[in-house]
Amino acid sequence: MTPSARNASGRFWVVPAWCGGVAIVLAFALARLDHAIGDDRGAFLFPGPPEGARSFLGAVITAMISFTGLVFSITVVVLVLTSGQFSPRVLRQFLHDRTIQWSLGLFIASFLYAVFALREVLGTADTDPFVPRVSVTVSGLLVLLAVGQFVLYIHHVVHMIQASSIITSIAEETRDLLESRHPVDAAPAPAPPTIVGPGTAVAADRPGLVVSVDHDGLLGQAVEDDSVVVLEPRVGDFVPAGATLLVVHPRAGGGGMRAERYSCHVRTATERTMDQDLAFGFRQLVDVAVKALSTSINDPTTACQILDAVHDLLRRIVTRPWPPVRIEDDRGTTRLCIPSDDVPTLLRIALDEIHHYGADATQVPARITRLLDDLDAAARPEHREAVRTYRQGLGL
Repeated sequence: MTPSARNASGRFWVVPAWCGGVAIVLAFALARLDHAIGDDRGAFLFPGPPEGARSFLGAVITAMISFTGLVFSITVVVLVLTSGQFSPRVLRQFLHDRTIQWSLGLFIASFLYAVFALREVLGTADTDPFVPRVSVTVSGLLVLLAVGQFVLYIHHVVHMIQASSIITSIAEETRDLLESRHPVDAAPAPAPPTIVGPGTAVAADRPGLVVSVDHDGLLGQAVEDDSVVVLEPRVGDFVPAGATLLVVHPRAGGGGMRAERYSCHVRTATERTMDQDLAFGFRQLVDVAVKALSTSINDPTTACQILDAVHDLLRRIVTRPWPPVRIEDDRGTTRLCIPSDDVPTLLRIALDEIHHYGADATQVPARITRLLDDLDAAARPEHREAVRTYRQGLGL
């Protein structure tokens, strides 16, 4: 999924709004069809008079707005409970969830469709009657779909709030990002760039967290200006307004610098995302583990479940090359240098807090010891020293 598609999916209102718009268009389209075919009482179409159609559509409108309110209330309660039980960071899993979005969207669509279909019912049984039979029938079908979706929604939400489901979802998303950004067959890093002079610092125009970097855009600008671009913060780091976001170094014979055109290729936001931020996946897992190890919850078994997920991710990391992020142009000239978390940093992010807060739980130190034993045995030679140094630091 591209960053733009992921951003759209994270906006909770997009799918319900789309469903509502489609419902309105469908209502007008079927109304034209009804006027075209006239009062055709097909075998499967609504057979009643205008009064019956109005009563039926009115009942649909009342029921669907009640269903919509119920779904919204359940969703809010689930978000509050999940935030308190696990971590506020895991709320994004619910906001991105398609089943919840489509459930709310279908209820809104059924409500809006019935409202616009009701306006097409004309007259009475005795005076200029007209019943849009296709429209009313489709409204009944939408109600059946909404009821089925409601049952699916309840089942899905009950499944989602289980600790194992939340852990698995975060781990899978982190694993997908790891495989796409750091493949097993990663090529060696290009040579460090040739940098001439101190360079031009490009400041952040507003405070925020660095959530993604447009590599292609930065590369194109660097080639155009014959420059080398060095990003200062890592993806996931906070940058205050006015702080250095990146430094542009002109190469020998480089053209005029247009530093203001570089910052637009670095996207900042108020919260971290999983677009390019591998460490954020570990942060979410660790936050859930720390919450489970708190005195108010005291659930070391959940912390060990998280260590299982962390174990899988760390094993994938230490068994593959981890070159620094440097990007070349078509001529083999290094143009971009982007800092990223190395293996020692990821070990600290993944294990430090769990070890600290779980030191008094019998399960946790033993599970971390087994994890590090396996990493030591499986790690590539260039990563094994980092694993052993980290283990010595923990005293395990």
